[in-house]
Amino acid sequence: MLINYKNANIYHKDGDTVLRGVNFHVDEGEFIYLIGRVGSGKSSLLKTIYCEMDIDEADEALVLGFDLLSLRRKQIPELRRKMGIIFQDLQLLSDRSVYHNLLFVLKATGWRDKNDINGRIDEVLEQVGMTDKKDRMPHELSGGEQQHINIARALLNSPKLIVADEPTASLDNETAENIIRLLREISLQGTAVILTTHNRSLLNKYPGIVYRCNEQMLDDVTNDYNHMQLSEEELDD
Repeated sequence: MLINYKNANIYHKDGDTVLRGVNFHVDEGEFIYLIGRVGSGKSSLLKTIYCEMDIDEADEALVLGFDLLSLRRKQIPELRRKMGIIFQDLQLLSDRSVYHNLLFVLKATGWRDKNDINGRIDEVLEQVGMTDKKDRMPHELSGGEQQHINIARALLNSPKLIVADEPTASLDNETAENIIRLLREISLQGTAVILTTHNRSLLNKYPGIVYRCNEQMLDDVTNDYNHMQLSEEELDD
């Protein structure tokens, strides 16, 4: 099990409750959607996974073998290196090419051999279909192309887990579908993917496990969704 939360409570810094009694489990290769209205706790749940928000109360809170209840700040970079994170805002470094964006990540995570670095960059760009964009600057890429590069960046260190916060935000429907298809293919290769979304059509085309944040609770609604019992309002972001 890659993630195991048992009866976890998540709070804002001011002490207000975000989610309570969270039971959330992730295994290798699972494809998981988080749905819910704006402010319902989807992004906050993701932030606890990569330790941007703390879990102070839980029976258990494990992520990739790390106990979040006793995790020290100096251990957080090591935990984050074991996962890929795709942020809602693209966050590519604007002053350097695609190649140098990926090079920056590899060097920052301990890669030193030039041949290994170049080989890995070529591998991930091929995996996301962006080999011909290696020397482009971010401003020369469309939003969808930039998001493909973000996914390539998340794959660099062969993570067991990818966390994606609204990876299709501001993308047209066709591009959004391409992004979800790519993430689904990655999950089928054994890397678990957790993503937030409000796009119901994508859930229909690329089914997975569905959790809903609502009224400070997290519920597994996969079976309900399969029987088409969720309304558009419940999915609205």
